[in-house]
Amino acid sequence: MGVYVITGICILLFFVIISCIKIVPQAQEFVIERLGSYYESWTTGIHFLVPFIDRVAKKISIKEQVVDFKPQPVITKDNVTMQIDTVVFFQVTDAKQFAYGVEKPMAAIENLTATTLRNIIGELELDATLTSRDFINTKITAKLDEATDRWGIKVNRVELKNILPPREIQDAMEKQMKAERERREKILQAEGEKKSAVLVAEGEKDSQILRAEAEKQAQILKAQAEKEAMILRADAAREQKILEATGEAKAIELVQQALADSIVKLNDASPSERVITLKSLEAFAKAADGRATKIIIPSEIQGIAGLAAGIKSVVDIDDKKQNG
Repeated sequence: MGVYVITGICILLFFVIISCIKIVPQAQEFVIERLGSYYESWTTGIHFLVPFIDRVAKKISIKEQVVDFKPQPVITKDNVTMQIDTVVFFQVTDAKQFAYGVEKPMAAIENLTATTLRNIIGELELDATLTSRDFINTKITAKLDEATDRWGIKVNRVELKNILPPREIQDAMEKQMKAERERREKILQAEGEKKSAVLVAEGEKDSQILRAEAEKQAQILKAQAEKEAMILRADAAREQKILEATGEAKAIELVQQALADSIVKLNDASPSERVITLKSLEAFAKAADGRATKIIIPSEIQGIAGLAAGIKSVVDIDDKKQNG
């Protein structure tokens, strides 16, 4: 019987010892109380409790946490009531102050957020409230961080999730937005028509300038072509005259050369007086064939002509006698 008692006591002691071994996981802290008062805060790792003296009073997460609070009614400076809900991002920095600083810290943060939000919104009008989210977020964050510091809480950021004005205000805002959109649409349409007209006018202006430049260029090219054609015609006429003059000079040169050659040949042949006389008559005949109105006959040719006439008359008499 005693063996069973000892065995039971050993098993009980084993479980007591096992229960006194505590492992603190990552991103958590354990608040330890000894005989009902705060003793210390355990961080990540393995720890041992003193049986029946120490106890884990609270397990606290030191990760950043997010709390979404329900919408709170607030009144603006121009007496418009609206509903605003907030999202708070916070982190526990001191486990002891978080455990003993305030009762129900989440409820305390919610109430502090609501009162701070009412104070800030009460200084703003409706339009400023709707357009000043960053200002409101920054101001609430600063106020909450300052107030929760003694609770071991660090408020990192506060965001306004929704801003819900009354239904009639929403209807008025929608009408105002619709009117503003229509006004902007008309302005944009007018500006578009204006820009279109300006672009059309500029296009016509550029087109006229281009046409004028094209006509000018065409006239310049035409004038240059006519000038070049005249130059070419003048060059051709000049070349033709040069060729004609060269041909005439060559012909005269050839005639003179032929005449000189004939004289040389006549001199070489030692012509008789009769041949010279005959050649003179041939030359005289050619001269008489020309268009000259006056012909001067040398005396020698006149004698020759008389002689020729006498010979012709004698020949004619002989012919008559033979025929008779």
